Amino acid sequence: MGKVKVKKKSMFIDMTAMSDVTVLLLTFFMLTGNFIKKEPVQVVTPGSVSEIKIPETNILQILVEPSGKIFMSLDKQQDMAATLEAVGKEYGLTFTPEEVKKFSVFQTFGVPMKNMRWFLSLPGEEQDKVLKDYGIPCDSVDNQFKAWIRNARATNRDLRIAIKADQSTPYSVIKNVMSSLQDLKENRYNLITSLKKVSDE
Repeated sequence: MGKVKVKKKSMFIDMTAMSDVTVLLLTFFMLTGNFIKKEPVQVVTPGSVSEIKIPETNILQILVEPSGKIFMSLDKQQDMAATLEAVGKEYGLTFTPEEVKKFSVFQTFGVPMKNMRWFLSLPGEEQDKVLKDYGIPCDSVDNQFKAWIRNARATNRDLRIAIKADQSTPYSVIKNVMSSLQDLKENRYNLITSLKKVSDE
């Protein structure tokens, strides 16, 4: 007797639930993830065993590279805009609303005030290329670093200062930064370090 052939039915798998879960997970990771700021120079921070976490908001970060160039960043666009206008007023410079808006979205800044308008006129890719060659002046002749700190603090009294320096940066450079902060009576700040593993011995 011949075998009865079972008619094959096409299978349909509803992927709607899977798609919903994927979109929800993607949204969750996008909203809770922290984006790393683009920095003009790469620094290797020294190791420490401290596990104190720096707050994620109201941070004024000072980036110091090995040769002594100083860069800064603020985490709020309104603070960036107000600080630029205040420092510009101190140095006799006025900026257009377009220049202020362009500056406010910078992740890191660090050019002398005499070059600021020229720097703001450059396209984004060009800015990234030239920024690493400058830095905020922090010498005894023209200490613009102090002006940025003073005006940033006046803009937002809740700012927490954090210094991120390369482990090979000479002590004299770090001392100069700290002395400038002390001159402004800014004696509380955090040092950003890498977590060092403690041996079991």
